[in-house]
Amino acid sequence: MSNITTPKVNQGDSKHLYTVIVLGASGDLAKKKTFPALFGLYKNKYLDQNTHIIGYARTKMDQTTFEGHVSKYIKLKTEADKATLQRFLKLCSYQDGQYDQDKDFQNLEKHIVEVEKASGSTARLFYMALPPSVFIPVATSLKKNNYHSFEKDGILTRLIVEKPFGMDLESSRKLGRELGALFNEDEASYPSTHCLAVIYRIDHYLGKEMVKNLMILRFANVIFGSVWNRQSIDNVQITFKEKIGTEGRGGYFDEFGIIRDVMQNHLLQILSLVAMEPPVSLSAEDVRDEKGLSNIVNSSSSPTYQVKVLRFIPPIVKENILLGQYGKSEDGKEPGYLDDKTVPHGSKTPTYAAATLFIHNDRWSGVPFMLKCGKALDQQKTEIRIQFKDVPGHLFTGLSRNEIVIRVQPNEAVYVKMMNKEPGLGMKTIISDLDLSYSSRFNDSVIPEAYESLILDALNGDHSNFVRDDELDAAWKIFTPILKTIDHGEIDPIPYAYGSRGPKGVGEFVAKHGYTRGEQAYVWPLHSEAGQDAAGKDQRVEKKSN
Repeated sequence: MSNITTPKVNQGDSKHLYTVIVLGASGDLAKKKTFPALFGLYKNKYLDQNTHIIGYARTKMDQTTFEGHVSKYIKLKTEADKATLQRFLKLCSYQDGQYDQDKDFQNLEKHIVEVEKASGSTARLFYMALPPSVFIPVATSLKKNNYHSFEKDGILTRLIVEKPFGMDLESSRKLGRELGALFNEDEASYPSTHCLAVIYRIDHYLGKEMVKNLMILRFANVIFGSVWNRQSIDNVQITFKEKIGTEGRGGYFDEFGIIRDVMQNHLLQILSLVAMEPPVSLSAEDVRDEKGLSNIVNSSSSPTYQVKVLRFIPPIVKENILLGQYGKSEDGKEPGYLDDKTVPHGSKTPTYAAATLFIHNDRWSGVPFMLKCGKALDQQKTEIRIQFKDVPGHLFTGLSRNEIVIRVQPNEAVYVKMMNKEPGLGMKTIISDLDLSYSSRFNDSVIPEAYESLILDALNGDHSNFVRDDELDAAWKIFTPILKTIDHGEIDPIPYAYGSRGPKGVGEFVAKHGYTRGEQAYVWPLHSEAGQDAAGKDQRVEKKSN
């Protein structure tokens, strides 16, 4: 097995024992994602066995109720897991309090200090599993009541913030300025009297195994690296499909819509990894420089900016976007979006969006990147589909295009669709594949949950898979103009049935931007996890008879 030199974590990380404080501990995010991720790290010994976890929220709960809340979504596969959970719960405690009251955060501080004295903890990780409306009040209270200088008190402090990071460019910048006054973006100055707690903006898609694998697929394989450009690639699709609707949370979703909820963050982050140039190294800042902006200090010590991949993308225009909103299922069993009583009457908020972006640089000029995402669709999946240009010449006719497909979830896989000779005496061409399905190739490996991976990165001081402020700024510049157009009601969403493939016109939309479906039938191999998941859904499929 070959090795690569990975970035060193910040000084002192290996010797610090953490106390993890989950703010918003009574909410769905903490219950469904944060606590199960912390348990996974604890079970697999990535958390020190003396790491204490403190929940903080407005809801009043006794210890028994809190433990039930923490463990509700933790999956236990063995009797050993049950015993581990009991040890984990003994390290968890709860403190209730308001988000804007100093006295409550002072009570929290007393509890943290008690835990630190008992455990010997010398570092704090605050996880803000909170709605954006309380980000700044909570951050201000933390700075005032719970922050300690590293040099003076020897306590390292880090803060994880969940999306959404604003609603548009202006609100994102406002949030950034207010958080920036309280927390540092860069951790390089530790230890320092002037270094405040460091902020980690989390986008959990950056912690997914196949998204993290993009760097290795691209930059550790000559066969991919040499064709990863406009000379070979015709178009790229990045697709997010979810089977469920808003499930009674439509009022909350209606404030954001599918573009702010999924496309502007998750899908754009994937795009940046697909399209970025090779970084100088795997250090956090080198990787994030290539995705967003690079801060370079010139001879006069004032910052200048080197434009990177997101800065080459102009704002989305009205002609390059298609919106949809789901209605009732065809059988009438599933309600439509507007049937949700929490959704404002007559709302035009999209639950489906397809948008085409262009990257005006030498590598990608003219190549459309199509981002598609939606709720209440026919299946759940996230995938990257890279379609290559037609084979030049006329030696063979009726050929389908080569494709590289990276299945992010579920059933992680990488497969290459290619032309092959049909076995036999003739010279007929058929579509075949090189299929790397993780469930069969790595059947003894456990793929960690994205939140486990990212929380561990934060504990280790690794910013590589978190969103930097200038990267966020560049992202909002791409989407803010079209979001204003949508918010003003200037684009009507096309209705589609719950459980369908999406609104009419999606096929024509991707075809307009170059995507071509092959005329040849494609037979998925029976062993293929990717094939079983996609069969009958996104490709024309002929099933072999038994």
